[in-house]
Amino acid sequence: MQCQLDSKPRWERRKDARPQELLAAAIDLFVERGFAATRLEDVARKAGVSKGTLYLYYANKEELFKAVVRESIVPMIGEAELSVAEFDGHSADLLRHVILSWWRRIGSTKASGISKLIMAEADNFPELACFYREEVMYRGTRMISSMLERGVNRGEFRALDIPQVTQVLIAPMTMLSTWKHSIAPCERCDLQPEAFLEAFLDITLHGLIPAVR
Repeated sequence: MQCQLDSKPRWERRKDARPQELLAAAIDLFVERGFAATRLEDVARKAGVSKGTLYLYYANKEELFKAVVRESIVPMIGEAELSVAEFDGHSADLLRHVILSWWRRIGSTKASGISKLIMAEADNFPELACFYREEVMYRGTRMISSMLERGVNRGEFRALDIPQVTQVLIAPMTMLSTWKHSIAPCERCDLQPEAFLEAFLDITLHGLIPAVR
């Protein structure tokens, strides 16, 4: 059987790919340089297009940044929310699955550098910080809280101060992302992200699961 060739002209196929090329270039530069130091002309150059072409897709740097977040992080949150809603097993297994999946899908990728960028530049760009809080942080926080509530309601976790425990669970994940995009490239230590998360989960789940009497 012969493969059907793409009937679109070469220039049109290239045009269709440009948004993804621009987003790939943008996330590299945002994570490497930060929001303030990233220039649209540098994004366009890295993507191999003119600055005018970039403006055909994104009105300004703020809209480009939002598109990066919506492309690289928000869909993963939606997938995680769906997996939480459909999961039938023990809540400890669910929590383990979601946290390890977070590392594979976001934490270990370039996208995890966005959280460090927000923490570093929130004071100077409060609108972007609010956007990130609404579309990423609130949803992630609600998802973790829902897993804890599920475990408590099913008798799989002991009674908890859910809002506080949620923040306790988020903190090591935030630290790991920040470490990856700050001192990790020049540090020699025994911190291995997967082993770190396994140790974190071991301590956490032993604290959450009621003792057998």
